[in-house]
Amino acid sequence: MFLSALLLPLFLAATTFVSALQQNPLLYPTSNSHNITSTLFTNLEELARIVDISYCVSPPSLGILHPFRCLSHCKEFPKFSLVTTWNTGPLLSDSCGYIALDHGKERVVVAFRGTYSIANTVVDLSTIPQAYVPYPESGSGDGDDGGVDGDEPKCEGCKVHMGFHTAWLISSKIILPDLERHLHLWPYYKLTLVGHSLGGAVAALAGLELLARGYDPTITTFGEPRIGNKALASYIDQRFQLHQPNHAHHAETENDTHPRYRRVTHVNDPIPLLPLTEWGFAAHAGEIYIRKPALPPSAHDLEHCAGDNDPRCIAGQDSATQFGDDSKHDLLASVADEVQDVLHEPWGVPARYRLWELFFAHRDYFWRLGLCVPGGDPLGGGGRYGDGSGEG
Repeated sequence: MFLSALLLPLFLAATTFVSALQQNPLLYPTSNSHNITSTLFTNLEELARIVDISYCVSPPSLGILHPFRCLSHCKEFPKFSLVTTWNTGPLLSDSCGYIALDHGKERVVVAFRGTYSIANTVVDLSTIPQAYVPYPESGSGDGDDGGVDGDEPKCEGCKVHMGFHTAWLISSKIILPDLERHLHLWPYYKLTLVGHSLGGAVAALAGLELLARGYDPTITTFGEPRIGNKALASYIDQRFQLHQPNHAHHAETENDTHPRYRRVTHVNDPIPLLPLTEWGFAAHAGEIYIRKPALPPSAHDLEHCAGDNDPRCIAGQDSATQFGDDSKHDLLASVADEVQDVLHEPWGVPARYRLWELFFAHRDYFWRLGLCVPGGDPLGGGGRYGDGSGEG
């Protein structure tokens, strides 16, 4: 009953814009005209393991221990040194993760954990946006302006998901003192933010504030939901220069690791399409799309996407977006019947299981993220990336 009650918002979301529900196969683009380079592939795969470690922070895991030990991928990063971990609690403002120094690649890493629970994901994404005021006017942090000169661009008409924003405002008070201290101790180290799922949304808001504080973060998210309205999406595009000419059209011989924001999505993952367009939410640019459903992907399965809603990418599975392709059955519509089953089945298990398959798609980013065990989830694939191409 508890799971059924929490899944009700997804059913309501799926039925707000669907007049006829068919169980059509979910399609995905096959174009390979904008494939990523093997260098970027290796970079993203490593970051997927780094963010997977964040699931070791909170119970039932034993945590991340100094110098950098855990039950997951920690031993694969011998040059990492743990700075701190944080966990703000299991409520709507839940935020969890860790800060580490990477003395091998000279970077300060901040990893934001996603959600453990399908039900929590649904509930957390069921909200309306509130006004967003960028730092320093937002009053985040400890009151120190971090050297900001007051010339930061305004975010006119911007609105943000209340839960994501609250999560950052609460966690920032925990994170910023340690983070800024180590950025000053290691001034030549790059600042790297990475997040999965809801943690990707918090990483995005953290990146905006850290940019306003005078830092130069590189942000990578996996399965990031929509953070706010179109005005906020445009603001993110502007601040991270995601709409520069030819941003998404990299040849394989060029360096496509340069963009400061990489928003990785996966075919059939519904979370990047939530909260709903009808509720006023929109995605920003910087998308890199994994078009292969199963693990493991190769570099040929990933492509750069153009703009905020490239129909070749995840937006093509949302008929409510401007460029949504009706031939690609949209994800929320495809699970509406399954959610109805959940509400009526005594054990809360859908008869056709597609709902669960979609949430596996939300976890399958190079590895099956979200389980703190040695080598990652043993049932999730991955682990064959030795040559950097994913074809090992």
